Amino acid sequence: MAARDKEQDKPRDPRASLALLWGEQEQPTRGPKPKLSSRQIAAAAVELADGEGLDAVSMSRVAGGFGVSAMALYRYVPGKSELVELMVEAVLAEGPDLSGVPEGDWRAGAREWTRQCARVYADHPWLLAATAMRRQVMGPRQLRWLDAALAVLEPTGLGAAQRHQVFLLLVGLVRNLAQQVSDHDEEQEREWNRLTGELLARHADRFPALTRAIAEGAFGPAVEPASVDPLDFGLGRILDGVEVLMAVPE
Repeated sequence: MAARDKEQDKPRDPRASLALLWGEQEQPTRGPKPKLSSRQIAAAAVELADGEGLDAVSMSRVAGGFGVSAMALYRYVPGKSELVELMVEAVLAEGPDLSGVPEGDWRAGAREWTRQCARVYADHPWLLAATAMRRQVMGPRQLRWLDAALAVLEPTGLGAAQRHQVFLLLVGLVRNLAQQVSDHDEEQEREWNRLTGELLARHADRFPALTRAIAEGAFGPAVEPASVDPLDFGLGRILDGVEVLMAVPE
């Protein structure tokens, strides 16, 4: 086991990770026929993360579900980092389905892309931590989502760099709202509101704009049936900004 731990401390080989994600790794020509596949292992890990969170996923825990040792699992997946990358690929399916979007309607395409992306994050809350904003190895399904976003934005006439920045705004909105949901605690929020209300009652003159906003319900729960959904509101503002940018002469 000590040898395995030492091996896991070695720097990762991105080429090996890419080969695993893209199904291009070399297959053993000798030895017993594999009883598992990386796809089966990833699916089991996803089920575990969906139920208990990403921290609950470990090579030994996933291996136990198959009735094998953690050492046996390393034959298929080098370590947890690679396993998490496989999990991300597994939940992204084959990419967003934009077949119902009218051709050339970039706003409708961007809206549908963002809504489908948000549903994936809602179904798998651990995805937020698994896809932290950093340079990471990306598989074909992740790239398919990026490709689809860039494609729906092509009719805007914006340059490639600007379309990429719009993509970052869209996925950033999804991630921000997913983080809010993840951090939400009803009991703590009630306590925070109570304490904040008491403080502002004593210091309202120091924070007049904040006091007025709270009095007008800025931070309270949406009670009106027609209240704007946060995703729709943020998405609308981003797309409105894109239209303004489109009108700016080059």
